[in-house]
Amino acid sequence: MTNVARPLRSVLYIPGSKDRALDKARDLPADAIIFDLEDAVAPDEKVAARKTLQTALTAGGYGDRLRLVRVNGLDTEWCAEDVAAFRDADIDGILLPKVNGAADVEAVASLAPGMAIWAMMETARGIWNALEIADHPAMAGFILGTNDLVKELGAQVDPARDSIAASLQMALMAARAAGIACVDGVYNAFKDDAGLQNECEHGRALGMDGKTLIHPAQLEIANRVFAPDAAAVDLAKRQIAAYQEAVAQGRGVAVVDGKIVENLHVVTARTILDKAAAIAAKEG
Repeated sequence: MTNVARPLRSVLYIPGSKDRALDKARDLPADAIIFDLEDAVAPDEKVAARKTLQTALTAGGYGDRLRLVRVNGLDTEWCAEDVAAFRDADIDGILLPKVNGAADVEAVASLAPGMAIWAMMETARGIWNALEIADHPAMAGFILGTNDLVKELGAQVDPARDSIAASLQMALMAARAAGIACVDGVYNAFKDDAGLQNECEHGRALGMDGKTLIHPAQLEIANRVFAPDAAAVDLAKRQIAAYQEAVAQGRGVAVVDGKIVENLHVVTARTILDKAAAIAAKEG
């Protein structure tokens, strides 16, 4: 389990070309925002969107949310200028689409020295090379691009997501090995609350830090599912207390609710409490 400085339960895409959406995002309860210059912006609007987003970020008002700018891909005419426009901006990182290997990360890192880079994991080659991408010193996190991944694989996705499970787990495993964040892909049917809840629960069970979202209406479910609930917090407290008591008595394990509690369970319990505390602080 990675130690993410800020909660990443809900990561909302916002088009970089839309003034109204950029303004509204300042008041939304998202843990993180991806300001999108790629898929959400038509080719003839790319340059104008870059300027619109620069103005919005200069004005500020996005609070303590994690702020990422998704630039256009390395194979496009816009990438270098996108990176140049935001390498000194008040953001937390550049999100690079369609990352295939560490060389792609290095190409952007050379354009923005010192800037944290996040990778869209959405190609077969990228998933195959997930560990070398995660291990790049500039790499701060993975965002799963499940729509593009499904298209490239030629997969058909059912509610259990069995057809892309290996890809999700490979990306997550690499992220965890490198100690970086990993956020699940989007759920397209933004009016289907039950489907979104199911997919959030699936991502949480895998170990994802949160979910990328395409509409503000999805925020409440993602924030709730990816937050430790009262039962989890209570169990974590009892596990820590029981283990501390066991150690004080010279024992290396404790028992809580009929289950063994060892040091590894205590580490997980403390992570749960830290996450709950971070969310509580964020929400005031």
